[in-house]
Amino acid sequence: MTTKAPSGPRCAVLVGSYSSGKTTLLEGMLFAAGAIGRKGSVVEGNSAGDASPEARERKMSTELNVASADYLDERWSFIDCPGNIELAQDAYNALTAADAAVVVCEPQPDKALAVAPVLRFLGERKIPHILFVNKMDTPDANLDDTVAALKDLSDHSFVLREYPIRAGEDTTGYVDLVSGKAYAWKEDADSEEIAVPEPPPARLDAVRTETLESLADHDDALLEQLLEDSVPPSADLHAICARAFGDGLVVPVFFGSALQGHGIHRLLKALRHEVPDADRAAERLGINASGADAFTHVFKTLHAAHTGKQSVARIWRGTITDGMTLDGGRVGGLVGFAGGKPDKVASAGAGEVVALGRMESVPTGAVLTPAGGEAVEMPETLTPLYSLAIHAAERADEVKLPGALAKLAEEDPSLRFEASPDTRELLIWGQGDTHLHIALDRLRNRYNLVATAERAQVPYKETIRKPVSQHARHKKQSGGHGQFGDVHVDIKPLARGGGFNFADTISGGVVPKQYIPAVAAGVRDYMERGPLGFPVADISVTLTDGQFHAVDSSDMAFKAAAQLAMREGMPKANPVLLEPIFKVNILVPNQFTSRIQRLVSGRRGQILGFEAKEGWKGWDEANVTLPQAEMHDLINELRSITQGVGTFTWEFDHMQECSGKQADQVIAARAEAAQ
Repeated sequence: MTTKAPSGPRCAVLVGSYSSGKTTLLEGMLFAAGAIGRKGSVVEGNSAGDASPEARERKMSTELNVASADYLDERWSFIDCPGNIELAQDAYNALTAADAAVVVCEPQPDKALAVAPVLRFLGERKIPHILFVNKMDTPDANLDDTVAALKDLSDHSFVLREYPIRAGEDTTGYVDLVSGKAYAWKEDADSEEIAVPEPPPARLDAVRTETLESLADHDDALLEQLLEDSVPPSADLHAICARAFGDGLVVPVFFGSALQGHGIHRLLKALRHEVPDADRAAERLGINASGADAFTHVFKTLHAAHTGKQSVARIWRGTITDGMTLDGGRVGGLVGFAGGKPDKVASAGAGEVVALGRMESVPTGAVLTPAGGEAVEMPETLTPLYSLAIHAAERADEVKLPGALAKLAEEDPSLRFEASPDTRELLIWGQGDTHLHIALDRLRNRYNLVATAERAQVPYKETIRKPVSQHARHKKQSGGHGQFGDVHVDIKPLARGGGFNFADTISGGVVPKQYIPAVAAGVRDYMERGPLGFPVADISVTLTDGQFHAVDSSDMAFKAAAQLAMREGMPKANPVLLEPIFKVNILVPNQFTSRIQRLVSGRRGQILGFEAKEGWKGWDEANVTLPQAEMHDLINELRSITQGVGTFTWEFDHMQECSGKQADQVIAARAEAAQ
């Protein structure tokens, strides 16, 4: 490669599927750059990344790992993102800080689908990305079929930049398909140039021709040279590679073994020579990088007991100093990430990734400038797919729980919590069971708050099928003024979604006007728990007649009479259980579409139609309705039948009658819980 003049600090974000080895790759990159003195291990729990108790316990990334390093006199920030699909929000938000992404995948074609969501996100956001096929030291590594599978998942042109040299089942090095030179891998070191093996690796000539032709699709001069059976010098080809990559036209494919340190120097050199300067990413985000004042974008918020709130941000222009005022807030500490370890710094310049301390009013996604008023579009917050009802194990901690949850939700916008108005439970929502249990572990580890979780209740309601008229009298005498209230009410069903309506047809003052609101209040109080044990909906109640006593009548007496009338009348009106029905859009790769019929029918659902998902290559969308009672673990089953990538969106649609064995079980469980 030709020597490249040093540029400003750049940022590469490592993304990919769970277990693909991103954190191990980060460790190898930091070691290769000299940022750390020894390589740690995820398995042994001593890596620079994944240092939290939640990550150590699970031996997987549960949060972003940010690390800075200097490689060949250029400053880099690397952000390693969790691979678990339930933690994808962190990855999507971090990619707003990227000049380029490194997509890490395993060399098995049946695992290629796992990176489909992030490939789609990168394509939609026009973020340049490199593919690094990891674990090429395994005997079953299959580069050709893996890349072929990935090509079916993306509209981008995947261009092999190197081809494996094998000794039996082992990959020992590679041939650079641009320069035509061969290299032997050296553990945790730069590769050594060797002669191209004789005979050369199978398909080498064909693959190199494919690589050059793919590049020629984006360069007319190269196309003319190839048509004339001429290949330009390596320096010209590298320039074409860098230009096509920077423009987002191709996805270069490299490979190696992060665990053995193979291919890491090659990857770092490719990043150094081909990743555009930060100005290109700023332009993509709509940021004027040439402005005079500082411009900083917060893409992640962290809360820690010993440091307080930290806003992790990319500086896009200007210089940030400790104590500086941004948007009316004072920076209370500036932290860099050299070698992955937080370290206080006095200042940081454009291109760097830092954490700003104690910016209490600054949310994730905020843009900080001295004058304010600018913005960066953040990725959409992921639709919540899974919920649990939680409460503090110790009653004294109940008051602390909402505040701690608010801090977790600020760190991770795809995590949210709410008090259910229907069931009065505190619900925590997220992307799946793993996501929520990581949150519960953080409550315990950071805030010493132990919370227990259980399946959230379904907000069933009940209504009636036929009208009924009911008379009730509340009369009580116990010395002094007594209590007297007498009412006649008509109870009628309303159309589904009709809610509640109260009216009166009183004439002649048989029930004085001042007591009619008390009758309505008594009816509403009763409706909180009907004869089946659930809140009552879709009924109308009309006060038609009654009696009063000049001395003993009161608001309390008429309220009690109304409750008695409802209690006696509702069981006669043929009460029926109502369950909430959701409209659900299920998104799956089209090879799994046939499995949706069984999934939906097994959950008492109804399929409304199928269609290709616009803008999602090879994906289908099924529009269905499902009872909320069947939604709790839908995402678990959907992922299990779609290699982990299926997802859905949902919204409440209507309430529907529920009868038969299902209703009997729900009513019986409610009665048992009330005892």
